[in-house]
Amino acid sequence: MNTYTITMLFAGIGIPILAALNAALGKFIYSPIAAATILFSVAFLACLTLLIVTGSTPIAKAISAPKHLFVAGILVAFYVLSITFIAPKIGIGNAIFFVLLGQLVSAATIDHFGLFGATLSPLSLTRAAGIGVMAIGVWITQQA
Repeated sequence: MNTYTITMLFAGIGIPILAALNAALGKFIYSPIAAATILFSVAFLACLTLLIVTGSTPIAKAISAPKHLFVAGILVAFYVLSITFIAPKIGIGNAIFFVLLGQLVSAATIDHFGLFGATLSPLSLTRAAGIGVMAIGVWITQQA
């Protein structure tokens, strides 16, 4: 496994941990929205620190970027708010199951059509079967 795959493995490990921690914070302070706001504040400070430490300053160029690219921020907010609110009601595992299912469908669609500049990777029967097996595997993990 190379550095990219290991990094993404750890990112994947972090998603349920993020969901559990932020859901617990939302319950503790009685506000999923406030918990999400705190999470984004901490994330902003972490990113700002990395930006400063690395000396990277492409922020000015972002002003001229196509505006639809900023929808990603709304999608992150939607994810964090929804997982913070819903995970305590249906459980982290069940919430992440539906997140993973959505990711599989969305990723296959993006790759198949090469959306948003992604590398074109048509959905073959073999790939569709693999995604189906992954979805079934995730579903099996959630059965009691």
